[in-house]
Amino acid sequence: MTTRPNGLPMVVGALCVGLLLAPGMAVAQNADIARDWDGHPDLNGVWQAIGTANWDIQDHPASAGPVDTGAIGSIPPGQGVVVGNEIPYRPEALAQKQQNFENRWTDDPEIKCFMPGVPRATYMPYPFRIIQGDKKIMMIYGFAEANRTVHMDKENPEPAPIDTWMGRSHGEWDGDTLVIDAAGFNGQSWFDRAGNYASYNLHVTERYTPMGPNAILYEATIEDDTVFTEPWTIRLPLYRRLEENAQVLEYKCVEFSEDLIYGHLRKEPTR
Repeated sequence: MTTRPNGLPMVVGALCVGLLLAPGMAVAQNADIARDWDGHPDLNGVWQAIGTANWDIQDHPASAGPVDTGAIGSIPPGQGVVVGNEIPYRPEALAQKQQNFENRWTDDPEIKCFMPGVPRATYMPYPFRIIQGDKKIMMIYGFAEANRTVHMDKENPEPAPIDTWMGRSHGEWDGDTLVIDAAGFNGQSWFDRAGNYASYNLHVTERYTPMGPNAILYEATIEDDTVFTEPWTIRLPLYRRLEENAQVLEYKCVEFSEDLIYGHLRKEPTR
């Protein structure tokens, strides 16, 4: 069987891309969408992505982590969520991505418990909650206690008063699809642990399309002229958590990162 340079079989990569490029079939056949009081799809609930995109949004083989973490710190193999599996970096930006990858065990914002940004918050391996209203939609993430408000006034959006990790989001309904424009980012977040990143010029257009009562097709189109030569898209399903009384628990991770960030300033290490 022919393999790619990254070690994944060609047939697996082709199948992955084919599935990513043909989501419309599942959506078009759907006629079982729960609806809110105003007729829009009811997205209220706890949702979660299944996959390895938080490690690397592109196809990737298994690989080792820090030597002292053994198998528990290794990277699982995974199929990418980037449509076409290619990210159109500018040459100088690709060099920065490669530097990020080399320094990922100290520089990834996740390891420092910084907020994950958009779209990464959506496909981290933790559940998140959607609370849906007619004028505002809240998205609550456990990691680093991150959250965002989607202002449902996309036609007259207010610019972000200050750049932040999670940016400012404005949304509207396109039929049964919730479309969100997000901008006003601080340029410090990464897309994954592999070092893929964007600048403060990042603009993300998200689409949440119900595939049934318990699944959403999530798409995020990435635009950033500083880092990329053209827009590109992430696509993956989100699944509703069906446990009784499913919750999003606060993942207060700041205390776990203090030694990493400030340990060199201590006279005597605490660990």
